[in-house]
Amino acid sequence: MPTDAVLRPPSRAGRKEWLALAVLSLPALLVVMDLTVLHLAVPHLSADLGPTSSQLLWITDIYGFLIAGFLITMGSLGDRIGRRKLLLIGATGFAAASVLAAYSTSPEMLIAARAVMGVAGATLMPSTLSLIRTMFDDPRQRTTAISVWMMSFMVGGSAGPLVGGALLESFWWGSVFLVGVPVMLLLVVAGPFLLPEYRDPAAGRLDLASAFLLLASVLPVIYGVKRAAEHGVGIVSITAVALGTAVGVWFVRRQGVLDDPLIDVALFRIRAFGASLGVMTIATFAMMGLNLFVMQYLQLVHGLSPLGAGLWVLPMTGGMMVGMLAAPALTRRVRPAFVIATGMGTAAVGIILMTQVTSSDGFAALIAGTVLMGGGFAPAAALGTDLVISSAPAARAGAASAVSETSNEFGGALGLAILGSVGTAVYRAGMDHEVTAGLRPATAAAARDTLAGAGEVAATLPPGPGAHLLHVAQAAFADGLRVTAGISAVLVVGGSVLAAVLLRTVRSGPASTARKDDLAPAPAGAATHGGNR
Repeated sequence: MPTDAVLRPPSRAGRKEWLALAVLSLPALLVVMDLTVLHLAVPHLSADLGPTSSQLLWITDIYGFLIAGFLITMGSLGDRIGRRKLLLIGATGFAAASVLAAYSTSPEMLIAARAVMGVAGATLMPSTLSLIRTMFDDPRQRTTAISVWMMSFMVGGSAGPLVGGALLESFWWGSVFLVGVPVMLLLVVAGPFLLPEYRDPAAGRLDLASAFLLLASVLPVIYGVKRAAEHGVGIVSITAVALGTAVGVWFVRRQGVLDDPLIDVALFRIRAFGASLGVMTIATFAMMGLNLFVMQYLQLVHGLSPLGAGLWVLPMTGGMMVGMLAAPALTRRVRPAFVIATGMGTAAVGIILMTQVTSSDGFAALIAGTVLMGGGFAPAAALGTDLVISSAPAARAGAASAVSETSNEFGGALGLAILGSVGTAVYRAGMDHEVTAGLRPATAAAARDTLAGAGEVAATLPPGPGAHLLHVAQAAFADGLRVTAGISAVLVVGGSVLAAVLLRTVRSGPASTARKDDLAPAPAGAATHGGNR
C-alpha cells in the first residue's frame, strides 16, 4: 500500500453520520427488547390461543434460536450483497412479521411469525454494526459510536419488561409486537438517505453448505444449554451439545479450505480479535446468569411486583450508560486493555457484594452490586466490540460483527444454563425433606424444584407450615445466589487478567502502533484498516 495512504488521517464523521447512528440504534434496541417483552405476555396469549406446552416453548424460544443461528450467515451475506440493502430488507421483514405475530389466530401462526422475526433480526444486528464501521473511520469517533450503539442494547433489555407491562395494562397481548413497526418503517424511509452502501468488491458466492452447517451447529448447542438450564443435564441436552459441537468442527474445517469462506478463521489469530471475544463472552456469561437470579430474588424473596422489579433494574442500566460513555474518553489517556481490565475488576467487586445477600437482608448490597456489575461490564462490551470490528479488514466487517454478536449469544446461553443449573442444585440441596414431609409426592417435588413452586405450595398450606416452607425455600434460593455470584466473581477476575495481559499492547488512536502479532497476520489489509491498536 502506498505510504501516503497509510499516513493519511482518517476522515471524521459529520452531522449526517451521527443522525444515521441514531437511526441504526433503534433497531438494535428493538431486537433486544423483543427477546424479553414476550415473557410478560405469555399468560395472556396462552389464555387466548391455548398453546400446548411444547408450542409455548417454541413461541418463546424460536426467535432467539434463529437469531443466533443466522447471525454469521447474514453478516457474511451483507458483505456480499450490500449492508444497507440487507438492513432495509431485514427491517421490512421484521415489521411485516411483527404485524403477523400481533394478530396471530393460532399457536402455529405465532410460531411462524416469530421465526421470521428471528431471521429478520439476524440481518439487523451485524448490518448496523458493520455500517458503523464504514461510517466512522476515525478510531475515537468509532469507539464513541459503538458505545452509543451498545447502550441501545442495554436500554432495550431494561425497557422490555417496562414497556410490555405498560402495554398489557391497557391492550391485548399482541400489542407488545407492534412497538417495533413504526421504528422499522422509519429505518426503511430514512435509511436510503442517511446510510452509505458498502459491499466487498472481492467477495465470492455465498457457500450455502457452510450456512447450513453453521445453522446445524449453533441451534443444537443453544437448544442443549437451554434444556440443561430448564430440566437439568441429561441425555438429550448432552447429545444436542455434542452433535452441535461435532458439526461445528466440520464447519470450521470446511472454512479452512474454501476460497470464499463464510468465516475467515484467520481472524481468530488476531490477538485483539480473539482476546476481546473471550472477555465479552465471560461478561455476558456472568451477567445473564446472575440477572436470572436477581430478577427472581427481587420478586420471590423481596416481594416486589414484576413492574417493581423492572424499575429496580434501572439503576444497573444507569451504571451501564455511565460506563459506556466513560470508556471512549478514558481510552484517550489509557490503553483499552487497562480500561477493560479495570472495568471487569469493578464488576467483580459488585458481584462479590452479591455474595453478602441473604433471604432477610442484603437488598442494598444487591442493588449496589448490580450497578457496579453493569458499569464495570460496559467498557468490555463497548471497547471489546470496537476492537473486534477494527482489528478485522473493512471488507469483512459484517462477518466480524456477526461473530461478535454470536459470541454474546453463546455467552448468555451458557451463563443461563451453567449458573442456572448450579444455583438450582444448591437450592434443591438446601430444601430439607422434613419441610415437605407429609405433602403429596408431586406437591413436595414442586416445592423442592423451584422457589416459585415452593411459593405456590406454601399458599395452599396453613399459615404456620406455609410460612416455614417459604422461609426455608427463600433461604435456599439465597444460598444459590451467593454460590453463583462467587463462581462468577472468579471468572470475571480471570477475564480482567486476560484483558490486561493479552490486550496490553493494543493502543487507541490513529497515530498509535502495536506489535505485529497483535494485528492481522492473515487477511490482506487487516493491519491497515482503522481501529484501536
